[in-house]
Amino acid sequence: MLHDEVLAPQFRFEVRHLLDHYVAVEKVLAAEYVRMDLLTAAEARAVAALLDEVGPDTLAARPDANMSDIAFALERHVTAGLPAPVPRWHVDRSRNDLQACAQTMFGREQVARFAAALLDLCAVVLARAEETRELPMPGYTHFQAAQIITPGFHLSALAEHLLHTQWRLLHTYDGMNACPLGAGAMAGQELPWDRVRMARLLGFDRPQPNALTAVASRRWSAEATAELGLLGAALSRFTTDLLTWGGSEYGFLELPDELSGISSAMPQKKNYPVLERVRGRTAHLAAFHTDVLLGQRNTPFCNLVEVSKEAGTHVLAAFDSAHGTVRLLTEVVRRLDFRADRMRAVCAREYLGGFSLANALALTEGVPWRTAQVVAGKYIVSAATAGIPPHPGAPDLLTRAAAEHALTLADPAGLLADAFDVDRGLARLASEGSAHPEAVARALHAQRDAHEELRAAWDLRTGAVRAGAA
Repeated sequence: MLHDEVLAPQFRFEVRHLLDHYVAVEKVLAAEYVRMDLLTAAEARAVAALLDEVGPDTLAARPDANMSDIAFALERHVTAGLPAPVPRWHVDRSRNDLQACAQTMFGREQVARFAAALLDLCAVVLARAEETRELPMPGYTHFQAAQIITPGFHLSALAEHLLHTQWRLLHTYDGMNACPLGAGAMAGQELPWDRVRMARLLGFDRPQPNALTAVASRRWSAEATAELGLLGAALSRFTTDLLTWGGSEYGFLELPDELSGISSAMPQKKNYPVLERVRGRTAHLAAFHTDVLLGQRNTPFCNLVEVSKEAGTHVLAAFDSAHGTVRLLTEVVRRLDFRADRMRAVCAREYLGGFSLANALALTEGVPWRTAQVVAGKYIVSAATAGIPPHPGAPDLLTRAAAEHALTLADPAGLLADAFDVDRGLARLASEGSAHPEAVARALHAQRDAHEELRAAWDLRTGAVRAGAA
């Protein structure tokens, strides 16, 4: 039963996803044996040649022959194929640091793979933001239309979050890029293994300094899945906005038919279940992190199956889910069609210049700021009740609202015409980081630079792994 429920499934998983890493580690160990004069060059070549023969179909979980363990299976495969025994091969060795090293290499690979997908998403977001930074649309706070923004401004905020996540992923990668090999079972080893050389050959920055940490810690899996969970929470919020804007009451955006769904009963509906899928998947990311975290808590700090294997059961699922989520969202953003007419119509319909009117009352008419807020609010209530559109507005109603506070306005018509002009709603914004199209353009320029810097940083790290393997 133990074989069927635990050992065989673990073996199959490692053969499918970690075998190349185990083989790479074994080759580096063979090279170190040569350096320490424990294996001849010919013996090491024979070991390496037999390791090169190994593939997913080569090894099988056999309780009687290899205890259904991938390390023992590799050892038995090589031993059976050697023309003569190599008695010192695997002297002073432990499976603990071997396993920790292969798992860290696997985790490193997953982080880099996901980072590449995230870079692709960010590139698409930046491109679409540039295309839409001049299209007025209503921005919402507390689910109410609030101020005029643009899709480009909103997408720039998404890009900012994606770039922030990229820097954190890069930090996570650098933190885990310390090689456990040479730590032994937990206390170090008795032979003078060159841990710096082994780390370099496997594409690591450095060896893990503490032997106990090397075999006991799986901090990388908790940190990496934490980043996935945090990103998922943010993406769920942006996706909620897209779902809202795509609803029939808003109609701000449309997706092509191949990214849309229909109702079997209501033919007038065009649904966007792809967005529901994206948002739904983001929930899994937080759950996967919780799973890793709970699997590690309250365990002793040593090599432990509970931490090294059980707690990591769903790490690959976490990365696969995150990768799929990002791929779907990338295609959605790429294919989005923003309805400029619908967005402008709502901007013109809503009293989105209320804040600007209060500012103008204070700055040009000398009305105290808080009083200006009250006057602007009273005007909007009376105009909306009377069914008067925001632009050009009703100067007499504004005059009446001001008179209630013993105020006389010099140019009420000019105040209203400027405050509720849709295009002026963007043009009057003056602070950096605002929705003004030129401010967004500057922000996007800086974000593109950061994006290229991050891509170069990831290329450098993946290049180091390839160089070590070569």
